[in-house]
Amino acid sequence: MAATKVESLTNPRDSLPNTYTSVTAREVDFVSRFNDNWDALRTILGIMRPIRKTPGTQLISYTADVTLEDGDVDPGNVIPYSKATITQATKADLTIKKYAKAVPIEDVDKYGAEIAVEKSDDAFLTKLQNVVLGDFYTFLNTGSLTGTATTWQAALAKAQGEVLNKFAGMAKDVTSVVGFANILDAYDYLGAADITVQTQFGINYVKDFMGYSTLFLLPATVSGNTAIARNTVIATPVENIDLYYADPGDSEFARLGLNYTVQGETNLIGFHAQGNYSTAVGESYAIMGMKLWAEYLDGIAKITVSPGG
Repeated sequence: MAATKVESLTNPRDSLPNTYTSVTAREVDFVSRFNDNWDALRTILGIMRPIRKTPGTQLISYTADVTLEDGDVDPGNVIPYSKATITQATKADLTIKKYAKAVPIEDVDKYGAEIAVEKSDDAFLTKLQNVVLGDFYTFLNTGSLTGTATTWQAALAKAQGEVLNKFAGMAKDVTSVVGFANILDAYDYLGAADITVQTQFGINYVKDFMGYSTLFLLPATVSGNTAIARNTVIATPVENIDLYYADPGDSEFARLGLNYTVQGETNLIGFHAQGNYSTAVGESYAIMGMKLWAEYLDGIAKITVSPGG
């Protein structure tokens, strides 16, 4: 008589549906789609690959200024140094955020697994993405290159000019500038213009518009965070934006018995799904430590439209 086959996470009984494999596939699908979305968003933004940091790392933004000395120096005299001042402007911790959702057995019975599980996973993924974007939009609003313009079009031009001038003064190259504007302002201006507005992952944007590589058209708030208020335009060079992350697949977490599914070379998110028999729900857990960050706070221009200004 053949020995009894012991059921385990990776070795379920042949006589039963391989539910473990389907759960694992769901976990892989979730993290793969999340990573793919961020790869696409990075391409739209024009930023480089994410930078891995350890949890608890402090991200610091700076302001930079140069006081230029007189360049008219007599022969043989010492050339005076122009004073460069780098000042810490703001900082934030790169922390691990934890999320969970539950789908009760009643929802599966009522709607079927495809809707109850898969559709809620889709919504979960979008909400997690918007947490990172919402934080970034709020951060952009702290940009210290402020000013006013009389029209929306003039504000776009002024914002771009301000950041180009700032980076030129720091002798830093700029390959392209991205802008952020309120979607209602944009449509008021665009009107019937023949402009192609693209949409990906719920984000509206226009490519190659008025000198911007990408102009993002945002609502006033995203996930409860301030995004772009009406009559406001924000701009920054792509070189000023980085995506930092803490690896949720860190082996140290496994010491606690926490094994999250991650995928690819860049582990932006960890995901785990399991059933809870005591409550008859399907639980999903996600952890991530992601933050979009700008190195120079005075490399972000925030221009307000003031018609009477």
